[in-house]
Amino acid sequence: MRNFRIYVSGHAVASTGTWMQSIALDWLVLELSGSASAVGIAMACQFLPMLLLGMYGGMIADRYPKRAILMVTQTLNGALSAGLAVLTLTGHARVEYVYLFALAAGLVFVVDNPTRQVFVNEVVPARYVRNAIALNAAVFQSSRLLGPAVSGVLIGTVGTGWAFAANAASYLAPLTGLMFIRSAELLSVPPAARAPGQLRSALRYVAARPHVAWTIFLVGVVGTFGLKFPVVLTAMADSTFHGGADLYGLFNVVIAVGSVAGALVAGARTHVRLRTIVVMAVAFGLSQTAAAFAPGLGIFLAALVVMGVSNLAFQAMANSSVQTAVDGGVRGRVMGLYMLAFVGGTPLGGPVIGWITSMWGARAGMAACGIVPVVAALVAAVALRPRRRAAVRPAR
Repeated sequence: MRNFRIYVSGHAVASTGTWMQSIALDWLVLELSGSASAVGIAMACQFLPMLLLGMYGGMIADRYPKRAILMVTQTLNGALSAGLAVLTLTGHARVEYVYLFALAAGLVFVVDNPTRQVFVNEVVPARYVRNAIALNAAVFQSSRLLGPAVSGVLIGTVGTGWAFAANAASYLAPLTGLMFIRSAELLSVPPAARAPGQLRSALRYVAARPHVAWTIFLVGVVGTFGLKFPVVLTAMADSTFHGGADLYGLFNVVIAVGSVAGALVAGARTHVRLRTIVVMAVAFGLSQTAAAFAPGLGIFLAALVVMGVSNLAFQAMANSSVQTAVDGGVRGRVMGLYMLAFVGGTPLGGPVIGWITSMWGARAGMAACGIVPVVAALVAAVALRPRRRAAVRPAR
């Protein structure tokens, strides 16, 4: 599958740049403000547009050619990163400017992410979609091994601005790849025609499918409260283990090692049950809670590996389960809702976890990130229990 190889190659380069920028952005905000709460606010600015406009981005993905959309979004991402690099390298970076950059990047993300999620269905045949999603996740997490390490070196030697510049250059790879993809080999889905009530119809579509609805619920809770690594890991590196950007980068690398394994575990499964997704959510929450109370750095790193495995297995299984359960004509809007749930809650979760961390310390913030997903998974399990019993009741 030539198209998929080209697409994944470009995605790997851009993902490395994204992780470089993620580390640099978190550290820049911490340096400029000295506050974990400010890191949470930066996250909130980046994901607020998804909360407000998430399903509209999915509707655009349903209506227009997805490759063309991705070429526009990659160009805009590169331009924004280049602008932030110039501000930082010239010494004009301020926390307020970083917030504005995060907000602008969030607007691009609203359209880019649901489009990217569903584009894989046009690049590979339906029978390989689950494997392709898991492989994409593995590639993304593999880049997490390199990106934070390179970013840590750049921050420590030449400054955060060069990490932003490197990320801007990395967008040339997916742009080139998209240009070389063969249109004739794409399995394009006919665009959805304009019609009133398309967003409401997508919501009704999801509500009629409990498996999809509860998966999106769990994804939303984990995304809102569980995945606040930039807030809690910067604080753990700084205040708990008394390290710097290099230690924060190490934390991300260790999580990535587990994440690659988790993505491969998810890709090896031919069928995913909601019960398995619930178990992975519980495992992720428990491992993060254990990490929060780890007495030493070695145990903390071991817990991060388990977090990585369970987190990526959960994410990949949830993503592929939803995409394979819905029709192509509504997939963009459903994935827009999925991403709205996944990252749209960050404007709430980021400041809340940042506040807990500032008030009661890094360990308390990280423990909250673990406990909430466990409670949500148990709620989902209890809510679905009568439905499962009804499903197995013998006919009379």
